[in-house]
Amino acid sequence: MADHGLLVDLVLAIVAAFVGGLLAQRLGQPVIVGYLLAGVAIGPFTPGPVASAESVGLLAEIGVAFLMFALGAELARTDAREMGRVALIGGTLQLVAVGLLGVVLAPLLGLGLPQGVFLGALLALSSTVVAIKVLAARGSLQSLHGRAAVALLIAQDLAVVPLIVLLPSLAAATGPDWAALGLTVLKAAAVVVVAYLLGARGAPWLLAHAAARPAREVFLLAVVALALGTALLTQAAGLSLAFGAFLAGVVIAESEYRTQVVAEILPLRDLFTSLFFVSVGMLVHPDAVAASALPLALLIAAVVVLKPALTTAALLLAGLPGVVALPAALAIAQVGEFSFVLARLGVQSGAIPERVFDLILATAVGSIVLAPLSARATGPALRVLRALPLVRRAFADPLDAGGSAGGLRRHVVICGFGNAARELAAVLDRRGFAYVAIEYNPAVTRVLRQEGRRVIYGDASNPAVLEHAGLAEASLLAVLVPDARAAELTTRHARALNPRLDIVARAARPEEIARLRAAGATDVVQPEFEAGVEVIRHTLRRFGISGPELATLAAGRRASFYGSE
Repeated sequence: MADHGLLVDLVLAIVAAFVGGLLAQRLGQPVIVGYLLAGVAIGPFTPGPVASAESVGLLAEIGVAFLMFALGAELARTDAREMGRVALIGGTLQLVAVGLLGVVLAPLLGLGLPQGVFLGALLALSSTVVAIKVLAARGSLQSLHGRAAVALLIAQDLAVVPLIVLLPSLAAATGPDWAALGLTVLKAAAVVVVAYLLGARGAPWLLAHAAARPAREVFLLAVVALALGTALLTQAAGLSLAFGAFLAGVVIAESEYRTQVVAEILPLRDLFTSLFFVSVGMLVHPDAVAASALPLALLIAAVVVLKPALTTAALLLAGLPGVVALPAALAIAQVGEFSFVLARLGVQSGAIPERVFDLILATAVGSIVLAPLSARATGPALRVLRALPLVRRAFADPLDAGGSAGGLRRHVVICGFGNAARELAAVLDRRGFAYVAIEYNPAVTRVLRQEGRRVIYGDASNPAVLEHAGLAEASLLAVLVPDARAAELTTRHARALNPRLDIVARAARPEEIARLRAAGATDVVQPEFEAGVEVIRHTLRRFGISGPELATLAAGRRASFYGSE
C-alpha cells in the first residue's frame, strides 16, 4: 500500500495556511503572521495535529526556488548591472558591519569571540521571501529602493557559500580550512559560468520547442524543469538553491518568452512560498522562547533597529541617497532562512551551543512578524533623521538646482520616467508641449539629461520637489511612479499645492484606485484593465461592431471598473 505521508503533510500545511491567512486578514494583520501561527499550530511543540517538518520544509524550498526564478525573470539586463554594483559594495559592507555587531553582542549573551563572529553572520542574513513579499505588497518591488534591497539579498545568498565552509570550522583546533573554502568557491564559480553559458543557448531552445506544442502544460513543465533543474545544479556545486533558481530566471530575462514564463510560474510561487512561512512556524518551541525572553528581546532589537542602521550606512557609502538607502535597509530588517541552515551546521560542529539556534529561530519569527511594520517606518524615520544635525544632509530630499521648471507655465509634470512616461513624453515632444520630469533614480536622471530632457532629481512625494517643478503653474500632473505609497503621497501633496490641477495617476493594482481618488486624483488609469479594453475593442471590430456602439461599450466598461467619476 502506498505511503500517503507526504500528501497528508501537504494537505495539513495548506489547510493550516488557509485558516491562518484568513484569520490574519480578518484581524487586519499581514497574511505572513497567519502563516507563521499556522506553522506553530501544526508543529511538534503544540497539541493537536502534527505535520512532518522535513516534508513541509522540502516543499518550502521549492517555493523559495520559484520565488527567486520569477524575480530573476522579471529583471532587465540594465537592472542586473545596476544591482550588481550595489550588491558588490553595499552588500559586502553590510555583511561586515552586521557581522561585527554580532561580536559586540556576544559577551552580553555569554558567547566567546569565535561564537560572536558566527552570531554576526546569522544576524546579517535576511529573508529573501519575506523582503520580496513585503516590497510587493507595498508596490515597491520595482522602485529604486526595492531593487537595492534585492541586490543586498542576492549578495547575501552568494555569501552563504563561503560562510557554510568557513564558520563551522571556527570550532576546529586547526582553524579554518582555507583549501576547502577555495576549492568550493572555484567549483561554484565554474558551475555558474557553465550554467549561464548553456542556459543562454539552451533555455531559449527549450522554451521555443515547448511553446510550439499544442498542449499548454508542456510549456509549464519546461519552465518548472528549467527553474528547479538549474537550482539543483548550483546546489550540488555548493551554491544555494535560491541563487541557482535566480540565475535561471536571469538567463531567460531577455527572452521573448519572459512574460509567459512569469505568468505560468506565479500560481506555483504563491502556493509554495506560503508553505515556507508555515515551515518556519513549525520550528518554534514556545517554552524555549518564553525561557529566553531577555536575550530574545535584545536580538530582535538588534535586527529591527541596529541592522537597518548599519545597512543604511553601507548603502550610503555605496553611493545611494539616504531616501533610497533607508527604505531598502528597512525592507531587509529580519533574519533569513539561510541563517537556520548555518545555525544548524554550527550546532553540529560544536561552533555554537544549541541555545543559539533556538534564539536565532525565535528572532527570525519575531523579526518576520515585525517586517511589515518596519517597512512602514520609513516616513517617521526620515523625519527623525532630518532633525539631527549630523546626518541631516545625507537624508535630505534630493533637490537638484540644475533641473527645474525654469519659469514654465501650463506645462506637464511627469513623476517617474518609466515606459508609460516615455510614451507620454514622445507625444508631448511631437506636439511641442512643454514638460518637466521628476525622477529619483540617479542613473535614469543622468540618461534623461544626456537626451536633453528637462528633469529634476528628487522624490516626487515631497512637496518641496513638486514646488521645484513649478506645480503651481502646471496644467497637468502625471503620477507614474512604481511605488504605490509614493504615488498616493504625491497625489495628495500635489492636490494641496494646486487645488485646480488636473492629476492623472497610474494604479498598479485595482485596489489602489480608490486610494488615489481619495488622495485627489482627477483620473486613475489601471494598465491591465486598459489592455483588456483594447482587446475587447479589437475583438468586437472583428465582428463588425464599430463607431458609437463600440465607444459606448468601452465607456460602460470603464465606468463599471473605475466607479463614478
